[in-house]
Amino acid sequence: MRSVISTKDAPQAIGPYSQAIKANGLIFTSGQVAIDPATQDVIAGDISAQTDRVLRNLSEILEAAGSGLGKVVRATVFLKNMNDFSAMNAVYGKYFSSAPPARSTVEVARLPKDVLVEIDVVALE
Repeated sequence: MRSVISTKDAPQAIGPYSQAIKANGLIFTSGQVAIDPATQDVIAGDISAQTDRVLRNLSEILEAAGSGLGKVVRATVFLKNMNDFSAMNAVYGKYFSSAPPARSTVEVARLPKDVLVEIDVVALE
């Protein structure tokens, strides 16, 4: 069984993809960037502000799927600049303070809308 997850409480897709897909007890989110769902604009701010917005967006998508950040088993973080790792990690740690998921963090040349961070996750239903 495969179902599309969509919520107005997170940014709408800016291309031909779903916010998330639920399949076989897992939820796979698309990468989220620091877009305010109310305005559909990238928020102003540094890596800390953008990481917080991204994780709030992911939380809304997971809640719409009947899950939550506490059920995330895998995360991938894409950073525009690896020098932002510590600041991103400090915010990330507030959302995943207990039994954090497995994670990879990579630096990339460019991200959609020239944001500083993008994160996608896989969570249990």
